[in-house]
Amino acid sequence: MPGSFSLAWHPGLILLLAAWEDYLIGDPWGWVHPVQVMGWLVRHYTNLALKFCQPGWKRRLAGVLLGLGLIIGSGFLGWLIVFSFKAIAPWLGYGVEIIILASCFAGKSLRVAVEDVLESLSAGELETARSRLSLYVGRDTDNLSQSEILRALLETVAENTVDGVTAPLFYAIVGSFTLFGAVPLALAYKAASTLDSMVGYRREPYSDLGWFSAQLEDRLTWIPCRLTVLTLSLFSGKPLQILAICRRDGIQDPSPNSGWSEAAYAGILGVQLGGKNTYQGVVKEKPLLGDAIFPISLTKINRALILTRYCFLFWLAIALALHWLF
Repeated sequence: MPGSFSLAWHPGLILLLAAWEDYLIGDPWGWVHPVQVMGWLVRHYTNLALKFCQPGWKRRLAGVLLGLGLIIGSGFLGWLIVFSFKAIAPWLGYGVEIIILASCFAGKSLRVAVEDVLESLSAGELETARSRLSLYVGRDTDNLSQSEILRALLETVAENTVDGVTAPLFYAIVGSFTLFGAVPLALAYKAASTLDSMVGYRREPYSDLGWFSAQLEDRLTWIPCRLTVLTLSLFSGKPLQILAICRRDGIQDPSPNSGWSEAAYAGILGVQLGGKNTYQGVVKEKPLLGDAIFPISLTKINRALILTRYCFLFWLAIALALHWLF
């Protein structure tokens, strides 16, 4: 019966408590994180594949096996762990489920990373800001100016909002309405995202090995990315204008997803993202996203973090309402 407190509340309650844990605690220092385990497996498998598989179909096949193995294996292992603890004691299983699910949400990790760099900028410590930024982005940071650091931070928020916050929540919500629960799908998506960040490059030696993972992650992220853009555009109060900017600029980006999310933040904040970046000494020109109405500032980045939080809470509220109704 809708509104009655019963076992039907458990999936929504687990989502809520996991989100609360991520907000308050995040990823405790020294704890083994699922992504660390995934990264260790990917590195070792990659070393073996690059050593024994020649470029071409053999390496592509190894990439398919890596992608399917890690994604399906992560989801299954997550389900097995939760199931095993529930067999010991239901309350213990729910506790483990909440902890694992919270580790899939990177809301606090993203916020802490950005604030870590902003703290150095506010103190006028440009070298420290560059050094700290290098821990979180793939571009070269040694010679970045303050304005370039701010742009890198805002682009990080815009891209990682989808990859690290809303997409895992989307799959957790979908999973919470199945018999398997929220954890397997959320972990499976985290595996896909980890693969894309580690081997999904369009350059050697990963062009063959990471092809499957990159393509799959793009497709898994497509729906949550568009839903994120739609949600943010509604929050802006000018949805048609923001969506027009996304259609104009987002499609110019090589990524089918990050260009859209970055364009949405750029349009809402009235700033421009994209431009020249350097990766391992190689200069790349990214398409310009949004219009440079205002400069990127600490205030703009803090507002972007607030937008990310509101989007997460809005989706969570919808999930809780659906669980209450059905």
